[in-house]
Amino acid sequence: MTDTPLRQFKTSRSRGAALLRSLTFRVIAFSTLWAVLALIAIATVISTLYRDASERGFESLLSAHLFNLIGSVGATDAGDLTGNPDLGDLRFSQLDSGWYWSVEPVSGGAKGELHSTSMTEPIASPSPAEIPFNFSYQRNYRTEGIKGEELEVFENEYELDTKGRVARFRVMGNRTELENEIAGFERRLATYLSIFGIGMIAINVIAILLGLQPLGRVRRALALVREGNARRLDGRFPTEIEPLANETNALIENNTRIVERSRTQVGNLAHSLKTPLAVLLNEGRALGGDKGRLIVDQASAMQTQVEYYLQRARMAAQRDSVVYRTPVGPTLQRLVRVIEKIQPDLQLSLALPAQEVLFAGEREDLEEIAGNLLDNAAKWAKQNVIVSIADDFGSLPDANVFTLSIEDDGPGIPQDKAQEVLKRGIRLDETKPGSGLGLAIVYDLVREYGGDLALGRSKLGGLSAVVKLRRAE
Repeated sequence: MTDTPLRQFKTSRSRGAALLRSLTFRVIAFSTLWAVLALIAIATVISTLYRDASERGFESLLSAHLFNLIGSVGATDAGDLTGNPDLGDLRFSQLDSGWYWSVEPVSGGAKGELHSTSMTEPIASPSPAEIPFNFSYQRNYRTEGIKGEELEVFENEYELDTKGRVARFRVMGNRTELENEIAGFERRLATYLSIFGIGMIAINVIAILLGLQPLGRVRRALALVREGNARRLDGRFPTEIEPLANETNALIENNTRIVERSRTQVGNLAHSLKTPLAVLLNEGRALGGDKGRLIVDQASAMQTQVEYYLQRARMAAQRDSVVYRTPVGPTLQRLVRVIEKIQPDLQLSLALPAQEVLFAGEREDLEEIAGNLLDNAAKWAKQNVIVSIADDFGSLPDANVFTLSIEDDGPGIPQDKAQEVLKRGIRLDETKPGSGLGLAIVYDLVREYGGDLALGRSKLGGLSAVVKLRRAE
């Protein structure tokens, strides 16, 4: 239970790395990112242009109203402000609408005050010290309206007649109303662009998935070849992928020819040596005596050596084949049952992971590796042997591997002798039966598959043999 979070972390990290290596993910992610950035840029440009146009139109309208107001107001001989301005906008007659105008006397004996019907309360004007007039005696600023709305004010001081009577003309527009209109436009724009963007991304994803489907067919065809259910990549592929499929088929066919040729040569060698060795053994037994025993011993040694090197040659011819995937669990269960029948007093325990582990190699080679290690453990164990399988991601460069661990409670091997027993023909105890080739064969087979074999002290007190081998996807 303690290594479950670590296993989950390794699994999620492996899936994340696989996702980042996915061509489909990269293309979809890049196109989606580009579409999102493009839509954001389009929305920003359109919103900016709309705001600029709306503000220019708003300010032009206020400026036009201001000049219309100036032209509609005059002064009597007594200095009273007079006039009935009609700016042509009903909002100036709606109470507290946020659209107001006013005319106020400033100097020269001008009297009275005029304002729009909508203006029910006076709206203060900042002093020229706070916001100065320009050279045309005009200024514009923002202030708070009667209902708390933000107002845009265009103001002008204008001389009414030759007597120096000056009045202050103000036209006020509802800035909050303008901002609400701009915000509403931006919301509608965001909605429309979002719908368009989702549709565009969906169409883009569909197009990419359809475009990459041939790669999926190639992958499935390769899986059939790897599983041994097909001998070549079959099917029609696009012109961009067809050369790859043809080269892969040529590689598979060449690999098959090499394997078959190696098997034939190994078989021929085995048959050619079988009869001479049998003759030597029979002659040695018939001769008897010391010379006879010497011939039998040497012929047996030759037979063992031939089997050893034939095994290596066969393995070397098959290790690079892509068609072998061997389930580890059933193979180990079968070997454990054999050992239990041979040594019923031995306590054998087998621990397998919940998910099936596949060895990227041939069944006979896995049986050779596990069988030799099991036979060695059973030979030396006092009572207990533990066999376990575990996933071990990333222990070998650029590969997923699994770990086969076999432990016993026997005498074990001294640490300084661990490498020596892996040499061909070395036996630490001559009283036990065997040729001294078991661990050497395991070591060579594991190395041929690019794996690793480590011998050490087990938790039971005896030998611990830990093998790391490549696992098939």
